[in-house]
Amino acid sequence: MQKTIFVVDDSGTNLSVAEEVLEKQYRVITLASAARMFAILKKVTPDLILLDVEMPEMNGFEAIKQLKAGDAYAEIPVIFLTAMDDVANEAYGIELGAVDFISKPFSKPVLLNRIKNHLHIDSIIQERTSQLTEYTKQLVHLQNSIVYIMSDLVESRDLNTGGHIDRTSIYLELLIKAMLKRGIYAEELSRWDFNLLVSSSRLHDVGKIAVSDSILNKPDKLTDEEFVIMKKHSIEGVRIIDMAIERTGNVDFLQNAKLFAAYHHERWDGTGYPYGLKEKEIPVQGLIMAIIDVYDALVSERSYKKAFTHEEALKIILDGCGKHFAPQITEVFGEINKEILAAKR
Repeated sequence: MQKTIFVVDDSGTNLSVAEEVLEKQYRVITLASAARMFAILKKVTPDLILLDVEMPEMNGFEAIKQLKAGDAYAEIPVIFLTAMDDVANEAYGIELGAVDFISKPFSKPVLLNRIKNHLHIDSIIQERTSQLTEYTKQLVHLQNSIVYIMSDLVESRDLNTGGHIDRTSIYLELLIKAMLKRGIYAEELSRWDFNLLVSSSRLHDVGKIAVSDSILNKPDKLTDEEFVIMKKHSIEGVRIIDMAIERTGNVDFLQNAKLFAAYHHERWDGTGYPYGLKEKEIPVQGLIMAIIDVYDALVSERSYKKAFTHEEALKIILDGCGKHFAPQITEVFGEINKEILAAKR
């Protein structure tokens, strides 16, 4: 579809020349005054306006002020036509909203090229944006694929926790959505990309890669010495993710993963590990994952224990409010426990 150009100039010669240059490529409407332009604008919206600066009654500067004053015409690009070779006037015109200046008498190739650049810049931006969006999708897909491979590698070694990572990511998504809806930790949560946050949580147990199979897959309850070794998986997770950050520079995504890995065994009362942090010292990623991780461990069967029912697990978590778990997050978990149960089933 042909684009429409208004040429506004009080010189009939300039109007004729501009029309002759442009009519093969564009729909050209020539207008001898700004007043005439505003009258036609009520019926036709052009894609671009070529506007003479020096005109009687209403000059170009006065006309562009009126164009930009309301929403109806403010987005129409304006190129000034002028015989003035004055930097101050040009700066003033740009300040008023003009996209370019073309000196008169104008060169035909210059006129065509300037118009082409400004008329087609939107399509160029759209094309580049589309390419960037596709590239970003590919990067996100690659990133998620790597996360799934790493998390699956962890679970393939830990025979006691099959499906734990998939389940916790589903529960975590439900809990975060409910927290956002209620404005709980909203300031922190609103700063993050939701999908990346949930995906990064899949690496919370990545440090188990460094734990020996004899401990990781022991069919009986761990001894105190073995549990000390098992607890190191949080620190090992931080080390592994720090290596990834150093090599990729992907700080936003991996920083969240690091916080999930480092702090999901901390407790609200300060009796957790590995750092013994308490209350608001613990990043919200750790506070959220602490509840999700414990819930899934409780309702899952292990070689050394039977699975708790959902009701039994819920009671343990609610009893841990203000001790093991953050009070506000625990309250939200209790409110959505039926959604959690439905997801579990």
